[in-house]
Amino acid sequence: MGTQGSNEQERGTARRALLGAAVLGAGGAVLGLPGAASADARHGSGGYRALPTPTVIAHRGASGYRPEHTLGSYQLALDMGAHVIEAGDLVPTKDGHLVCRHEPEIGGTTDVADHPEFAGRKTTKSLDGVATTGWFTEDFTLAELKTLRAAERIPGTRPHNTLYNGRWEIPTFEEVLRWQDEQTRKRGKQVWIYPEVKHPTYFRGLGLGVEERLARILRKHGKDGRNAPVIIQSFEPTSIQRLDKLVDNPLAVLLSTASSRPYDFVDTGDPRTVADLITPKGLKEIATYAQGIGPTLDLIIPRDASGALGTPTTLVADAHKAGLILHPYTMRNENTFLPANFRKGSDPTAYGDAFGAFQAYFETGIDGIFSDNADTALLARADFVNG
Repeated sequence: MGTQGSNEQERGTARRALLGAAVLGAGGAVLGLPGAASADARHGSGGYRALPTPTVIAHRGASGYRPEHTLGSYQLALDMGAHVIEAGDLVPTKDGHLVCRHEPEIGGTTDVADHPEFAGRKTTKSLDGVATTGWFTEDFTLAELKTLRAAERIPGTRPHNTLYNGRWEIPTFEEVLRWQDEQTRKRGKQVWIYPEVKHPTYFRGLGLGVEERLARILRKHGKDGRNAPVIIQSFEPTSIQRLDKLVDNPLAVLLSTASSRPYDFVDTGDPRTVADLITPKGLKEIATYAQGIGPTLDLIIPRDASGALGTPTTLVADAHKAGLILHPYTMRNENTFLPANFRKGSDPTAYGDAFGAFQAYFETGIDGIFSDNADTALLARADFVNG
C-alpha cells in the first residue's frame, strides 16, 4: 500500500477512461478487462456464483449521488456499471405491501414532515429495543406513502444529494422487480438485486411478517429459485433460516460489530454475539442455511486507535473454508466514513482516497463489497483484477 500515490498517477488516465465507459452503462466492458476471467473463476458457475469477483454491490443504489432507495439511485448505479443493486431495504405498509426504505421510520428519508395531514401520525416506538420517534411505514397505507417524495437521509454529509429531493416516490418491491426485468431486457444482460429484510422480529410482533410476504412476491414473479437473480439478506439469522424454508434464493446473514447481538437473539434470550457467529463453528452453522455473510468492514480489517486500517483478521479465509461467500459493507467516498489513512484533508464531507481503501479490502480476498459509490468501487476492482 506504500506505493498507492505513484500508482494513482500512473493509472489516472486509464481510470478516467474506464469511468467514462462505466457512466455510459458499459459495465460489461469493465468486466471484460484482462485478468478478470481468472479472478472471476473463484465463484464457479451458475446463479450467484457466476457473479464477478469481487462483485460491486451498489448500496441502496448509487446512494453517494442520489437519495437512497429510489429508482433514480438504482438506475444511476446500473449506469455506473455496478454488478448488483441493493434494491430494497424491505419494510411493510399498514395494508401489507413491501416498500423500499432504509428504516420503517421515514422522517429522515421522505418529506412526510411537510405534510400537515400526517402530523398526527408522528409517534415514538420501541424499534429493536431503541426508543425511536417519527413516522413509521406500518402506520400508512401504500396509497398514502405514494403521496410522499424521497429525500436525502444525511444532508449534512451529502448536501449535493439534496438537489434531488422530491423527485422520486417510495418504490414498492414489486415495482423494483418490474424495473429489474425492464432493465434486463434493455441491457441484454441479467440485472441482479440484493434486498434486505428489515427488523423482521419487530414486524412479526405487529402481525406483519416480512418473510412470507417476500416469498409470495418472489413466487408471483418467478424469482424464488436457486439461480434467481435475487440475493436476500438480513441481520437476523432466524429470519434467514425462515426464508431458507420458504424460497430457494441465495441467502446471506449480515453481521454487525463483534460485541453486538442480533435482535432475534435478544428477543429469544440467545446469549450469542456476532463474535460467536464468526468463529469456525459459527460459520459452519451459518453455512447450513445460508450461502454467504455480509460482515461490517471492521470484521475484515479492524481499525487501530488512530482510525487507520490495521491487520486483517482470518474471517475471509475462515468463511471460505466453511463454503461461504463474503460481501462486506459499506465503502463510501467521504472522509467521514473512510479509514484515517485514506482521508484527504480535514473536511468530513470531502472525498478521500476511497480508491486506495477499496484496494486494501479487495486484497483480503473478499468476494464482493457494498458501496455507495459504484463507480469508484468498479475502478478499484478493475485495477485489482489486473494486479
